[in-house]
Amino acid sequence: MSKTGLVDLQFPGTRPQFQRSMAEHPQCLVVTKACGGAHHWARELLRVGHEVKLIAPRYVKPFIKRQKNDAANAEAIVDAALRPTMRYVEPKTGDQQVRSILFRTREQFVKQRTEAVNALRSHLYEFGYVAPEGIGFLLASAPSSKIRARICHRSPGKSAASCWTRSRI
Repeated sequence: MSKTGLVDLQFPGTRPQFQRSMAEHPQCLVVTKACGGAHHWARELLRVGHEVKLIAPRYVKPFIKRQKNDAANAEAIVDAALRPTMRYVEPKTGDQQVRSILFRTREQFVKQRTEAVNALRSHLYEFGYVAPEGIGFLLASAPSSKIRARICHRSPGKSAASCWTRSRI
C-alpha cells in the first residue's frame, strides 16, 4: 500500500511465487488481517525487510462494503489501515504460535475426553446403571490395570491414580 492509500501490489499467484515476488519487491508496508497464516507470512515478510502490520478481523469487518470476497476484504483492510487510531496486532513468534497450538490442542483433547465419558455415562444409564459425574468413576471401576492404562493413554506400569492426578492439572 502506498502512502496515499493506493494498493501498490495485487498478487493472485501461488504462495512460493508470492514469497519470491515479495523478496524481490522494494521494502514497503504490508497490512493484512490477523487470521490463518498471517503470523507466518508476517515473519517471512519481516525477514526480507518489509514493515508488516496485522489488523484483528473484528476491526476490519465494519469496513466491508459489499459481499465477502478477496477484493472486498482487501479494500476493507486498506480502509481500516488508513485510520489513524487503528490498533494493530503484534505478529507472533514461532514459539508463541507453538505454545498457543499446544494449549488449544490440549483443550480440545480434554473436551473430547469429557464428551466420551459423558456419552458412556448416558449409555450406561440406558441399562439402568447410574454413574457419577467425572472421569474418576471410570478409572476406579475399570476391571484391570491394562484397561485403566488404555483409558488414560498411559503405559501399563502407570497407576490409574497417577493418570487421574496428571489429567486434572
